[in-house]
Amino acid sequence: MSEFNDITGLATGAFAIGTYASKGGKPFPALVLSEGSVIDLSGRWYNTHAIFDDWERNFDTLVDIAEHDKGSELQFTELTALPCVSHPNMLFAGSNYRQHVAEMMTHNKFNQHARKPGETDEEFFQRNLTEVDRRARDGMPFFWTGLHSALCGANDDIPLPLIGEHPDWEMELGVIVGKTGRYVKPEDAGDLIAGYVAVNDLGTVDEFRRTDVRFQFDWLSKNQPNFKVLGPFIVPKQFVQFDQIRIELKVEGEVMQDWPVTDMIFTPEQILSYASERIRLVPGDLLSTGSPPGNGAFHGNRWLRPGDIMEGSLTGLGHQRNRIVAEDTGGKEWNWGPFPVAGTA
Repeated sequence: MSEFNDITGLATGAFAIGTYASKGGKPFPALVLSEGSVIDLSGRWYNTHAIFDDWERNFDTLVDIAEHDKGSELQFTELTALPCVSHPNMLFAGSNYRQHVAEMMTHNKFNQHARKPGETDEEFFQRNLTEVDRRARDGMPFFWTGLHSALCGANDDIPLPLIGEHPDWEMELGVIVGKTGRYVKPEDAGDLIAGYVAVNDLGTVDEFRRTDVRFQFDWLSKNQPNFKVLGPFIVPKQFVQFDQIRIELKVEGEVMQDWPVTDMIFTPEQILSYASERIRLVPGDLLSTGSPPGNGAFHGNRWLRPGDIMEGSLTGLGHQRNRIVAEDTGGKEWNWGPFPVAGTA
């Protein structure tokens, strides 16, 4: 088992890449050493995205910098963590943890017709878990795209928008792509992964389902400002033991999520392979691999509210701490419709 530094959360001897700013200063790409010192990389790369454009070569350079550049006076605790990469193409996997999917199938009112007469919750859950495993063998991943305008730093405030009454959390493992890829086989997709990052994929869940159109899900509500918490840094895969990663999220000190990533239905490699058949993956892209169990609905419909402190962590990938606030709309109100039918105005 690795040992992890209390300040950064990094494994001893590891380093990470992120984007930071001193108070009142400009953003700069940086190397974070495990004990908390930070090396400004702006003399070599103009932003963090550029590091991933030639990842294999640049990783070797980063190793050399970490070993020999001891002149930095910057400290991790004194800097503002910005989104590690500022404008990635973002892919978000859904329904990707066995326990989580089986729970949703068991308690979702839309699935109750599948319950057998007299079947208990536990019996129904176990049967749903078997169905999840069948889907893992015979099915394919599910994901949607996100907007980088929703990104925020690991310690930024998160404003709750006017729209939606059930703002929810989803602490997840993210993957940063280090190569361009098309039609990549699952067994080769690990070569696409540059590193791992903590992601909190927030959304207003009551806004997801649409009944007025054939396409029943509206993912825009997951892209409100600051609804994608990214960081505090990206850890190269060479320093990460995947089967050690555990996802944890607390709200007001209460543990809401606490689950190992080994319960994923589809691995990051499988999802990236599937994605590469449908899009062109490019360096700096972000894949978030889905939420484990423990969302607000499974805590008695305990949704986020102004004043909450939300804390998330992934083993070896650092910590997030975000204050939930009401959005300052400048007096503007939610002004949706009704609008005139097209052609009648």
